[in-house]
Amino acid sequence: MEHESLLRGSDPAVRATERRQRKIYRLAGLIAILALVLAGAALAAPDDPYQALLKGDPQALQIIVTLTMITLVPTLLVMLTGFTRIIIVLSIVRNAIGLQNMPPNTVLIGLALFVTYFVMSPVVTQINDQAYQPYVEEQISFEEFQEQAMQPLRSFMLKQTYESDLDFFTGLSNGGKTTEIDKVPHHVVVAAFVTSELKHAFAIGFFIYIPFIVIDMVVASTLMAMGMMMLPPAMISMPFKILLFVLVDGWQMTIGTLINSFG
Repeated sequence: MEHESLLRGSDPAVRATERRQRKIYRLAGLIAILALVLAGAALAAPDDPYQALLKGDPQALQIIVTLTMITLVPTLLVMLTGFTRIIIVLSIVRNAIGLQNMPPNTVLIGLALFVTYFVMSPVVTQINDQAYQPYVEEQISFEEFQEQAMQPLRSFMLKQTYESDLDFFTGLSNGGKTTEIDKVPHHVVVAAFVTSELKHAFAIGFFIYIPFIVIDMVVASTLMAMGMMMLPPAMISMPFKILLFVLVDGWQMTIGTLINSFG
């Protein structure tokens, strides 16, 4: 028995197994100690934040409102600027050429953001001069800041909105038609603006698609005339579409058309 235990103790595999077991025991002990510490800290932690929320503490509520607004910034960027029209047109251009993932989505979104900043820079300047700077200098209250900051955006949105869309959403809102633009609520203006942006984007995309469709039709007719019906026309037409887009400086034309469409 002693000889067998000595042989088992001298076996490297047995010693390695024992070392792994000891490590597992130590790790389990550390996890148990950490769990006890965290449980004690949780039990000892004060419930001041919860009590502050339940009691309606203005500072706690202001923090929640601020965090909520930060999460809504991307939505506001899409809804209140020309970003929607720009990104849709750029995506239509990519699909018209036949390139599914080139340029990548990151590149398209980055380009759309910079073009949006170019288009919205006069509006941003007005907001800074009329609302932000007076608010920072404590010349106006936060409510006045919101109202004055909304005016340039509202003017921009109304300039890009179809009257039919504005009448449609005004009728859904109060059952009437647009009489005085200044009395139209902000939510009606935003809804009509987004719908009009979709119309603008698809109208521009339609005219962008036409030359590429012509190339596809010519290539498909040529392949059928040559008896190459098993050869996919898109495989042959894609290089010609890319070549056409490069020769006419397509990106510059597309971006120029987008910017001029906001005029």
